[in-house]
Amino acid sequence: MAKDDVEGGGFSGKDYHDPPPAPLFDAEELTKWSFYRALIAEFIATLLFLYVTVLTVIGYKAQSDPANSSDACAGVGILGIAWAFGGMIFVLVYCTAGISGGHINPAVTFGLFLARKVSLIRAVGYMVAQCLGAICGVGFVKAFQSAYYVKYEGGANVLADGYNVGVGLGAEIIGTFVLVYTVFSATDPKRSARDSHVPVLAPLPIGFAVFMVHLATIPVTGTGINPARSLGAAVIFNNQKAWDDQWIFWVGPFVGAAIAAFYHQFILRAGAIKALGSFRSNA
Repeated sequence: MAKDDVEGGGFSGKDYHDPPPAPLFDAEELTKWSFYRALIAEFIATLLFLYVTVLTVIGYKAQSDPANSSDACAGVGILGIAWAFGGMIFVLVYCTAGISGGHINPAVTFGLFLARKVSLIRAVGYMVAQCLGAICGVGFVKAFQSAYYVKYEGGANVLADGYNVGVGLGAEIIGTFVLVYTVFSATDPKRSARDSHVPVLAPLPIGFAVFMVHLATIPVTGTGINPARSLGAAVIFNNQKAWDDQWIFWVGPFVGAAIAAFYHQFILRAGAIKALGSFRSNA
């Protein structure tokens, strides 16, 4: 008998439990310290993420500038920038997963909200905390690197020359899909089942997903896949080009996150079939 047949029949062979869906609107969360502690964790994590990664971007541009160095290979390069983003996500998700879930990205929060993993109140609170943290993180970068910040474009996300809007939007959609799909897969409770032979430390694949996406899309958009990251850099840099392209770094990630949530919940986890079966049994 196939495993799916066992799970869909009158008895279950599962040794794991899916948590119940989060309520759409849970006002009681506003009375709990754990909610505000999670907001603080998301704020600080996003601040640190932007501080380290944007500093890395600006440092690389300064080191590789022909005016400062005759070595064309000076600095960490695109590979080093990708490692900075992926490594920081690994570290920060590891540190905050037990407090807030370690989202550090409004697109991740949006995808988890669509999958009913977090309530609307928590989703909105996280997004606000993430955006404020990103703005503060880039603000620290400008304060500490004022000589280089404006000269090297503040680490802002913009569509690179030679690429049209469709390409940039597609890169952000696919890149965010990879990230959010990885988040769903790495945090799936089924990973703890006895028939799963893929031990996983969730922050590790999530960090690698960010790393790989950056390698692919830095030349196209500078890699957003995180609306808070793009907004924080745009607010502090305050350049017209960064604002003109800003919508790409919100629409793309949110669309990619929505597709990933649908794919994981309704295709891989057979949510559509389960919903249909429940409907038929109640009919």
